Amino acid sequence: MEAQVAALPTHAQPPMRELGRRSEAARHPYTAAAPAVRRSVPPQATSAHAPLALIGKSGRREEVVAACDGARALGIHCGMAATHARALVSDLDFRPAEPAADMALLDRLALLALRRWSPIAAVTPSDGIWIDLTGCAHLHGGEEIFCRRLLAFCRRAGFTARVAVADTAGAAHALARFGRDPLSRAEPGATANAIAPLPIVSLRLAPGAISACRRFGLETVADLLPVARGPLARRLGLPAITRLDQALGAIAEPITPREDDEVPRVERRLLEPIGTAEAIEQVMSDLLRDLANLLRERGVGARSLRLTGLRVDGINQIIGIGTARPTRDVPHLLRLLKLRIERIDPGLGVEQFWLAAPHTEPLDAVDLGAVLAGDALMRDPARLVDVIAGRIGPRAVFRARPLESHVPERAVTRSDPMVLPGRWPAWTRPVRLFARPEPLNRVIALMPDQPPRRFEWRGRVHRIVAGDGPERVHGEWWRRDAEMWAVRDYYRVEDEEGGRYWVFRRGDGFAEDTGDLSWWLHGVFA
Repeated sequence: MEAQVAALPTHAQPPMRELGRRSEAARHPYTAAAPAVRRSVPPQATSAHAPLALIGKSGRREEVVAACDGARALGIHCGMAATHARALVSDLDFRPAEPAADMALLDRLALLALRRWSPIAAVTPSDGIWIDLTGCAHLHGGEEIFCRRLLAFCRRAGFTARVAVADTAGAAHALARFGRDPLSRAEPGATANAIAPLPIVSLRLAPGAISACRRFGLETVADLLPVARGPLARRLGLPAITRLDQALGAIAEPITPREDDEVPRVERRLLEPIGTAEAIEQVMSDLLRDLANLLRERGVGARSLRLTGLRVDGINQIIGIGTARPTRDVPHLLRLLKLRIERIDPGLGVEQFWLAAPHTEPLDAVDLGAVLAGDALMRDPARLVDVIAGRIGPRAVFRARPLESHVPERAVTRSDPMVLPGRWPAWTRPVRLFARPEPLNRVIALMPDQPPRRFEWRGRVHRIVAGDGPERVHGEWWRRDAEMWAVRDYYRVEDEEGGRYWVFRRGDGFAEDTGDLSWWLHGVFA
């Protein structure tokens, strides 16, 4: 019988008085339970180091706040008294818990998530992080791919993590801590079904509400769903109903994001709301002066600015500008912001402003000795670029830069207007190069190497009086098979009206694989 009892789990073993003789001397429970528990240690729980448990204070009582897998296999669990745990396992590695250090680590992880994955990330006390993937999941390949990468990142960092994705923050919190799998994902609109089998504790209820649930026989979230809200609120309390509705999405649970302190940021709180353009311009000037001093202390310049205004009705008005080079020149930045004032809808008034520089770059001191001496006049084209880009858009201002390609339409690309384009090749190219060649009709030319004598383009007939060529251009065989043998013969021709054109013929006139002998117009000379 003793052998059968020893084979049972620890919680299922009967007390000593049920084994038979009541007069039998019973051993101390601490020393008696230890050998039986030690025999039930699974092989995977053993490791090279001693099992670890963290001890923290709950009032005047010391208790176990965390335990590793090996310690839990030995019967140590969270909430156990520290003296009980020490007596149960004498060689257990006990260390004091450091909640402040844990929160600092979580804060660093939230800041990392804010900079890399989502603009909204916050710490979930006291062992988790909320990451809002709304609108940015596709940037990481989807929710499931992002979660798998997040788990791999945690493994490389030495953490054991559980990740859950759901429509609400409360549901994600419950699935991550009480779900069956390390990666849980609730389908959109199926939040109730996902959290139904979870225990009541997953709803983040108060201890009194949890005790009341046990008294009434409510064990899982599914037991709460069919119960009417009124009787349930009288028995569990209104905060418990609020937690349930937050998990189901009936009540919003906004996440207060963690702010990046390294981003230069200044703020103005107004005594009275403002709504005129002149008042907003004055606030912009004050914020820019404060921000310029902050940037000067850090030795950086702003490449982008974001101004946020909070209206009295709680709606934010956000405008942004960008610069071609890092700068902290207040008049120049104010001029750019003034171009965006018309996009601010003050409504009943704006009562608070924030100005942040999300993108900054190092900015050293500028040598103005030659300018002050009158030897040279320095003109910065970046200011002109900023003003033009502020009016017509940043993508409309660019500089043409050459690329290493013999195909004309691939030999040029758009680049930053403040970056020097480099040296252009010495080939003769038209002033205006079409993005796509345009076909020519009714072309008369002598094969195989003579320029055309006549062609029609855009409904007009052009008779050629002079021509030069051909300039043979081969296709780039490493791109695709169709360009393996492709050939273009380019000609510079001039018609009787003085127009100069750049035309080409597909094919060399001998092999059919090189082209179909069609004629195309690719550019116009000055």
